[in-house]
Amino acid sequence: MPPSSDVLLRLRRVDPDRFFCTLFAPAEKRDALALLYLFNNELARAREVASEPTLALIRLQWWREVVEGTEKKHELATPLSAALNAGLFERADLLGLVEAREVEADHEIPSLEAFLAYARGTGGRLARIAGKALGADSQAVEDLGTAYAISGILRAAPFLARQERSLLPTDGTPQETLTGHARGLLAVRPPRSALAAALPAVLARRDLGRPYSPRGLMDRLAVLRAVAAGRV
Repeated sequence: MPPSSDVLLRLRRVDPDRFFCTLFAPAEKRDALALLYLFNNELARAREVASEPTLALIRLQWWREVVEGTEKKHELATPLSAALNAGLFERADLLGLVEAREVEADHEIPSLEAFLAYARGTGGRLARIAGKALGADSQAVEDLGTAYAISGILRAAPFLARQERSLLPTDGTPQETLTGHARGLLAVRPPRSALAAALPAVLARRDLGRPYSPRGLMDRLAVLRAVAAGRV
């Protein structure tokens, strides 16, 4: 199943999990999903590439202006503006993604409640927007996206620690509690029409509670089994 466009090729480089899952969306929807996920990657990189939090907020503000309608010549902003003008995405949805990322510029995430809100506002909201692009506005898809976000934060924690950063709650919540929350969210079943948006949760199920390991054949086979079964 070859990629259909340049945006998919770019997504494969920066977000291989979502790239692989997007291949199981209807062909005419793949470019839109790839564009959405590339936008999410830009937001996620705002704090990663900034030398200080203020610079991350400036980058996020740049993308907020794009979503609000400011035309900017940029390899991603230009097609994103076109997609917004065509009604492929709702501006309020994408502005919500920008706002949720502002938490990453804070010194810490102080509590379990704040952590769960962050995970839902980023990964959960992203999955729900993807589901809407596929024709299903689904709370189940949002829950599954939130679980994937939690597993991703836990998976990235050792790498962020080397940069003296953390996205874990600083109130002493054990990681086992975070894992339990994510597993509880994985119990839902998404609409079949939005399955491609929910498929990253298959990888979350594999990642939770095990040491970090690179993606491999068994991960791809797990996604293929979920596609065949029509559920995650």
